Formats: sequence, structure tokens, C-alpha cells
Amino acid sequence: MEKYDIAIILVHEIYGVNEHMQSMKERLSKLGIDVMCPNLLHNEISYSYAEEEHAYKNFIQNIGFENGVLQINQVILKLKQQYRKVGVIGFSVGATISWLCGRNNICDFIIGCYGSRIRNHIEVKPACPTLLIFANEEKSCDVPKLVDMLEEKRYSFLEIKRFDGSHGFMNPFSSHYNKLLANQALQHISKFVQKQLSESFLSDS
Repeated sequence: MEKYDIAIILVHEIYGVNEHMQSMKERLSKLGIDVMCPNLLHNEISYSYAEEEHAYKNFIQNIGFENGVLQINQVILKLKQQYRKVGVIGFSVGATISWLCGRNNICDFIIGCYGSRIRNHIEVKPACPTLLIFANEEKSCDVPKLVDMLEEKRYSFLEIKRFDGSHGFMNPFSSHYNKLLANQALQHISKFVQKQLSESFLSDS
């Protein structure tokens, strides 16, 4: 098996390691990185989208954001023994967990996709290169206001991209999927990851 210089941890949504995460894992692997998707729910079953309310209740009561951060940080530290760089990419609640993981010097880069709960943690200052992707049409969050608040912080490591889609627009298994916007967002992610790859190679030369 080919050994890559960079690993990325994929942090799932409230539904667990479902078909969306499996497809995203496959897609990210094509960028020339090793991809791991730990199951924060600690079971083999993922929730369906029809079980959103139950899945959310389970996440809040049994996992939570800080516990999720602890679990992902443990994976980061383990992978840092094997890889030059370790990044984290998360979706929805996973994006907020990723954002919180970026407040220390443990990981090397962060990507968060439609993490509306970041609004509760705007005081977090990224300690590594961070790309946030937002959907403008969030039911539970005023995204333009959130982005303005983050940009006012002038965090040096932070890059923000907004798209005129709904929560889940990158998910081909969601009713909110928008293929055009998803491809555009994935291009930004690819460019961001490739930059981390090139910097890794430069540091090794």
C-alpha cells in the first residue's frame, strides 16, 4: 500500500459513518492523502436522514462537542506518530468539532463544512490553516452575520467560502444536494489540501 505524507480525519455528522461519509472518504483519498473516519457513535449503525431528531438527541446527550473533540484529538496524536501532517475535515456538527480541534497546535490544518454551531465558538482562534465552507441558506443560523463576525476577528489562518445553497449541499444523498455548488466547494477543498501537501514536500527538501 502506498504511504502518504498527510493524513486527514473525516468527522461525521449526527448520523454517523453513513454513505455520505463513505463517498467523501473515497473522494478525499484521490487527493493523495490517507483518510480515516472514526465512528464517534461507537456502533456499527448509522441513522437515516428521517431519524434526524433522534440522531441529534443522541449526539447531544451521549457524545457532545467537547467529547467529540477529545476523541478526535486522540486520533490526531496517534496519527502524528506516523505522518508529517494530520488534518481534520468535518461536516455539520463534525465541522464544529473540527473548528474546536483547531484551537491548539495538535493538528496541522482544519476544514469545516457548514458548521453552523461555530456561531457559539467564534472566540476560538485557529492555530493552523483553516478553511470554512458555509451554506448561506441555513435554517438555524444567520450565516452572513456569522461570517461577518469571524472576519472581524481577522484571524490570520482563516479562509472562508460561502455558497448559495442549503445545509447539506455537498451531500449527494441529501435532498439539498447541489452538484454544481458541491463541485465548486470540493475544488476549494482540493486546492487547500494540495497547498498543505506542497508545503509538506517543501519542508522535507
